[in-house]
Amino acid sequence: MARPAATAAAPKAPPPKHLIALAVVAILGLVLVADFLWASSSPAVPAWSSRIDLPGRPAALVPPSGKKQTKEKISIGSTDINATFADLPAPELQWEEMAEAPVPRLDGAAMQIKNLLYVFAGYGTINHVHSHVDIYNFSDNTWGGRFDMPKEMAHSHLGMVTDGRYVYVVTGQYGPQCRGPTARNFVLDTETKEWHDLPPLPVPRYAPATQLWRGRLHVMGGSKEDRHEPGLEHWSIAVKDGKALENEWRSEVPIPRGGPHRACVVANDKLLVIGGQEGDFMAKPGSPIFKCVRRSEVVYSNVYMLDDGMKWKEFPPMPKPDSHIEFAWVNVNNSLIIAGGTTEKHPITKKMVLVGEVFRFNLNTLEWTVIGRLPFRIKTTLVGYWDGWLYFTSGQRDKGPKDPSPKKVVGCMWRTKLHLMTDFYAILYRESEIIDLLFSDWSVTDTFALELL
Repeated sequence: MARPAATAAAPKAPPPKHLIALAVVAILGLVLVADFLWASSSPAVPAWSSRIDLPGRPAALVPPSGKKQTKEKISIGSTDINATFADLPAPELQWEEMAEAPVPRLDGAAMQIKNLLYVFAGYGTINHVHSHVDIYNFSDNTWGGRFDMPKEMAHSHLGMVTDGRYVYVVTGQYGPQCRGPTARNFVLDTETKEWHDLPPLPVPRYAPATQLWRGRLHVMGGSKEDRHEPGLEHWSIAVKDGKALENEWRSEVPIPRGGPHRACVVANDKLLVIGGQEGDFMAKPGSPIFKCVRRSEVVYSNVYMLDDGMKWKEFPPMPKPDSHIEFAWVNVNNSLIIAGGTTEKHPITKKMVLVGEVFRFNLNTLEWTVIGRLPFRIKTTLVGYWDGWLYFTSGQRDKGPKDPSPKKVVGCMWRTKLHLMTDFYAILYRESEIIDLLFSDWSVTDTFALELL
């Protein structure tokens, strides 16, 4: 009997690990396709943004190194793109106007101690400077407690810091218009309202970066006596309870980039210097009133950190160049919040351009985001934080939504409820880290173990 014809052998099934690999590739493909579809249907963000822009979450605005920022032709709060070219996309914040300051101020200074904001000096007009202190009470929305400053103390562009009771005041400009800086330093006891002298700085400085760090008062950068040439010098002196423990200032490692109008912060026992500019207005040669005339200025976005080895390191830059922010910041839950300032001059009109964004620098992730917009663009804001509210007062505001150049010096006070996204959700929304969460630690063995379960 003939044997029946043999049937074709069935194809051998791929090993399970191949199936798992194919599944992972398929899931990755779906994630990338979904990401593309989401991005194409989301509101426009800069082309160099590397994060998923989910509802209710501000876009990260840190361009990759070496890539030029693109200027998208979208109008933000204006129909004139030429006037708003420097504005960055930002969520809208709900602002509430509070009690106005007794006087308008430009280039003043402010220190918050508990629920009180001490506001110092500043221009009222280009020909008039203030020589007193006003106090704002966050708890009851009132101004009061005015008292005078020492007659020898500078009237604007001060370096200033507090330890929670004593306010250390360093150099600054003495008089109106564009007079030069002084080397005189003072300390205020906010409990007694008494002033005392501190040893003078080795040379006068205009708007230096100033902070208390590890028991020493640090002063660095700023501009030299002509108000224009950047200073790189860095000095410190030991202080405690409002008194200098040394007779002379000690030279420290110079700052990498000099100039005035920068934020200077101590956070996590590190000293940071943020933003600023090189160059400023100068006195007209031969002018008996030191009349201000404009010179070239370079506004920058650099962030520097002084480490334990007393070496400067560079951190990720601000979303855009920003200056006039020395008192425009607060530290909230290990995030630096910076409001307003000035950026690079307008490319067509060559006028100064004010900043209207509120920036956040997350000190845990070292990332910058734009978390909102001010009611208007403004420079030299004086910022505080109390009971969940972000406050700002004073400064020089813009000419309107279509004109970012400076106009009126104001004394208004505004506040908005501050809602900061937690680090957990900020990390979760990063597309690269979503993929890492799903796949980076999964081996084929782990996948088989899951199948068995």
